[in-house]
Amino acid sequence: MHDQRRVHIENIMPQLNGGENYIKRVTGQAVTVTADILSDGHDVMEAVVKFRHEKEKKWAEVRMAPAQNDSWEGRFTVTKQGVYYYCIEAWIDYALNWQYGTNRKILDNQKVISELLEGAEYIKAILDKAAKAEQEYLKRLISLFNNEKDYDEAVREAVSDKLKSIFKKYPSRFLASQSAELRVYVDRQKALFSTWYEFFPRSASAEEGKHGTFKDCEKLLPRVAAMGFDTLYFPPVHPIGEVNRKGKNNATTAQPGDVGSPWGIGSQYGGHKSIHPELGTLDDFKSLVNAAKALDIEIAMDFALQAAPDHPYVKEFPQWFRWRPDGTVQYAENPPKKYQDILPIYFESGDWKNLWKELLGIALFWVEECGIRVFRVDNPHTKPFYFWGWLIGEVKKKYPDVLFLSEAFTRPKIMHQLAKQGFTQSYTYFTWRNTKAELTEYMNELTRTEQKEFFRPNFWPNTPDINPYPLQGANEATHLQKYFLAATLSSNVGIYGPVFEYMVSDAIPGKEEYLDSEKYEVRHWDWKKENKITTLISRVNRIRREQPSLQQTNNIEFCDTDNDQLIAYYKHNDSKENETLMIVSLDAHYSKQGWVKLPLQSMGIHAGQTIIVTDLITGNSYHWDKEWNYVELHPALPFHLFKIQK
Repeated sequence: MHDQRRVHIENIMPQLNGGENYIKRVTGQAVTVTADILSDGHDVMEAVVKFRHEKEKKWAEVRMAPAQNDSWEGRFTVTKQGVYYYCIEAWIDYALNWQYGTNRKILDNQKVISELLEGAEYIKAILDKAAKAEQEYLKRLISLFNNEKDYDEAVREAVSDKLKSIFKKYPSRFLASQSAELRVYVDRQKALFSTWYEFFPRSASAEEGKHGTFKDCEKLLPRVAAMGFDTLYFPPVHPIGEVNRKGKNNATTAQPGDVGSPWGIGSQYGGHKSIHPELGTLDDFKSLVNAAKALDIEIAMDFALQAAPDHPYVKEFPQWFRWRPDGTVQYAENPPKKYQDILPIYFESGDWKNLWKELLGIALFWVEECGIRVFRVDNPHTKPFYFWGWLIGEVKKKYPDVLFLSEAFTRPKIMHQLAKQGFTQSYTYFTWRNTKAELTEYMNELTRTEQKEFFRPNFWPNTPDINPYPLQGANEATHLQKYFLAATLSSNVGIYGPVFEYMVSDAIPGKEEYLDSEKYEVRHWDWKKENKITTLISRVNRIRREQPSLQQTNNIEFCDTDNDQLIAYYKHNDSKENETLMIVSLDAHYSKQGWVKLPLQSMGIHAGQTIIVTDLITGNSYHWDKEWNYVELHPALPFHLFKIQK
């Protein structure tokens, strides 16, 4: 198909898969759009980024500015939750082209009488569009351009900025080219900045040997709030299967009194829309959710789509499970791990539409019944990608505040596809990134590649499933390092406690698994215990709330150091009104000294200019006027968190 358009638009960024998937932002963030825009010849081109919210019919637009090598850039800000559409429109601007050419001739001392007559025609074309005051000005110009006696004044006006601004304001856009429409999904602020704490409700009792309840959890909310966490995540709170129930330490045979794994969901007491009777009632859970909300804490539920052998679904909807010739269902496996207490749901069932509808109903039940707005999704990579795209989309149509955290420690492209399908945040490989080189490479991958547009990392040093080798038997300094790195590299962070802050890290030999894991038994904790780790976690979390530069992930730059055991990085918010510098010793046993190079250009300061850096952990301030600055860190406090003042 041929047409008369002359402007070509290509290489539009950001976009995902030609617009099949959407990029992500939170309210108040900008979308910077770039593209290659070119035409034949040397005519003046103009371009705009057009954008609108899904509930708006009219497009808003911002002008794009040319950069180098036919690259153009424009930026718009998203202010509402939901989907925005955006595209680029570009055209040859004949009026501006006339003004540019006329100016070149005037500078060459050429007479432009004919050109002025031509300009009058361009002005006539926009008279009806112009405001009243502008019309008076434009009518005067038409008269000037048609009167050779006023040539000198006409020439001045022809190339004036005032006329140029009016031409730009009312372009004709003759034969304009328009790109395909792309999408950005806008979440609430918590999608970008959140601080998670996980514990097992059944271990919440103050009395040893007693199963915890939601009432016990309510008593722990002030502790969670005091430590600066805004999201409290619970493993599944549903009835636990009794058939093939796991014993302590993942034993395949449960002993009398063994409580089983919360992820083996479903029993005679109900399934995914029911509460484990030993934790309390649905009303008790609602009370807990409301009590947490009063402390600015949101309860995050585990959304685990799997069933114990005695889940009501198995009898009511046998078609949702894949039966073998011997009349059994193969239990779930993730070699070498085996989950004899869990049956995977058969997503290739012929009754898949009813299955999908029911699973959506689970999420909507907790959203509507209890006001849940955050889900941590268990093993989403073992369910179809398009199922998640559909379910998340359906939930967000009605409840755009709902956030989904993907728990998928798997291959990178699978993790990325889940994020593209709509997961708000994602677990990451941070747990296994320990050296300076590993951390730097991983952060640059997350923040300097296409991933920054759709993959929101949430850094967890540990989880009930993962007791990483560096934390096994680790000292206090190691735990401080890991939390500080997680909390200042990523704007979303979480820990599984209280094992993390109490440094409980006994492991099954040769495995990254906890010995006496809470996944299979009730543990008793001294919830009133405070130590240096709880104190510093609380302080770091408070600083995160106070410093906007730490409430985002992407604006980060690593600084050179002369010691590979020192890692330093500079962060700023979008406006650069808030800037911080973090320096961390990666040695948990010995003091480390070295020199850190400030990124002067990025900071907008010149060599020799004095800045004040205040350590927000200790309160100490220093005056630095050099590019390279000396630091010394000790295992007792292995990091600096500097606020920069110029």
